[in-house]
Amino acid sequence: MSDDNISGKHEISTAEIHRYQTADSVLLPIPRDAFEKLYLAPKTPIAGKLRSTFGNPTPISLMGFLLAAMPTAMLTMGWRGAGGNGGAILPVYIFFGAMVQIFGAIGEWILGNTFPCALFFTYGTFWLVQGTSLMPFFAVGTNYSPTGNTLEGIMTPEYNATVGLYYVTLAILTFVYLICSLRTNVCLFLALFLLVITFGLFAGTYFQLALGNLEQAAKLQKTAGATNFALCIPILYIFIAQILDAVDFPITLPVGDLSTIILGKSQKARKREVEG
Repeated sequence: MSDDNISGKHEISTAEIHRYQTADSVLLPIPRDAFEKLYLAPKTPIAGKLRSTFGNPTPISLMGFLLAAMPTAMLTMGWRGAGGNGGAILPVYIFFGAMVQIFGAIGEWILGNTFPCALFFTYGTFWLVQGTSLMPFFAVGTNYSPTGNTLEGIMTPEYNATVGLYYVTLAILTFVYLICSLRTNVCLFLALFLLVITFGLFAGTYFQLALGNLEQAAKLQKTAGATNFALCIPILYIFIAQILDAVDFPITLPVGDLSTIILGKSQKARKREVEG
């Protein structure tokens, strides 16, 4: 084989490797591990400069989630005598838990971050439902009371069984998100794992209420509050890591990048082409 042929093949091989290595950096000039931390989504080659034009909406949504979920976890466990299903902080559910996350989801949609967009739309709407269901105006128990009294309706087995099925569906959807989070980072995976358990415990709480097992329901509810509080810890950690990066703080917190451990379909295809 001539030196010219060897040289030509070397140039082609080098060009191909260079093209595959720089495909992400040309379209997304953010290192892959940093991207997964900042946007909670696998890095995909999306053209455009929106990410350098607009701010990162992810920490905004995380902040809204934390300000709704953390006090809810505390009151569910009855800390300092708190309770009342969170009636005292209904505006927090609606504005921080719901509106802030929904605005953040819109921001993620604009930037093309589909996975966090779906997450924040889901849980932002969850808090909107959580808040409005406790407002007398929506009268969610009316259909379960023969007298049309919503307060009587929410005490019936039918109402509690229905709410339990709602939490089962949330647990299933969150499990799907959990599988997808294997392409992001350890912190998000851990938070979603605990959230699946939390929704399952809340479903069990309402099913036990429907059966009239008040003592068992109280135990499940307190356990759900504990797992809810636990899942807020990795979310708070991600939030702190992102806020530190937002001000170019000299300390960087790792979140356990998983994108290099579980390769995506496009990554595997590029790897096979380069190796072939």
